[in-house]
Amino acid sequence: MSESPLILADRGAVRVVTVNRPDKLNALNAATLDALHAAFDAAAQDPAIRVVVLTGAGPKAFVAGADIAEMSALSAVEGRDFSLRGQRMMRRVEKMPKPVIAMVNGFALGGGLELAMCCHLRIAADHVKVGQPEINLGLIPGFGGSQRLLRLAGRAATLELCLTGAPIDAARALQLGIVNRVVPAADLEAETMKLAGQLANAAPLALRGMIDCVNVGAECGIEEGLEYESAQFGLIFSSQDMREGTTAFLEKRKPEFKGI
Repeated sequence: MSESPLILADRGAVRVVTVNRPDKLNALNAATLDALHAAFDAAAQDPAIRVVVLTGAGPKAFVAGADIAEMSALSAVEGRDFSLRGQRMMRRVEKMPKPVIAMVNGFALGGGLELAMCCHLRIAADHVKVGQPEINLGLIPGFGGSQRLLRLAGRAATLELCLTGAPIDAARALQLGIVNRVVPAADLEAETMKLAGQLANAAPLALRGMIDCVNVGAECGIEEGLEYESAQFGLIFSSQDMREGTTAFLEKRKPEFKGI
């Protein structure tokens, strides 16, 4: 039996998902895409898990891209299917009802940057480089890079990264809004787990509502987005967590959220 392309480890309510192909710089082949999809399905359905952290194995790469060796033999139809396979997986991550943090510990190029961008938050080590270098292979991004990068960094930066294929450093990625935080490499795991712990202690239904509102708002007009926000805001008033949160505030104590 071949080695699993993923390592799964739970730290309390935080599940750490590690892409485990360090000899291939954690490149995304079809088997890895399918394993990731299944892993996020499982995390979404597990009531004990409140946050997911995604990272890559080894010292060099978060995910260095899609698996070029596998892609090079694909026909046009197979190439489209491979793109759709990756997009479905990344859409699954983006629509997770629980926060997903990308712990970007090394190169995040091509499919790797696309994978990081579908996560809700991204923390990068200060030595990291990110980019969409598909142009150098005679390709374009296929896992959503042209769309998510556009929404995060804007038209000019997206065209620059995609047309030139040149990587940028973590500091510029932060400036462009591609990552949320940049920290020293030695502090990356501690800072990521600190944030994950903070989110794991927050109200799960409120976290889900905020993720849903932002996802809907990113894809619709403001009136529709406002209407959706109001509906979610009202719905959460039926939760025990909302009563616990407001009562704890008035009683000047720390709330204990249960996700109900």
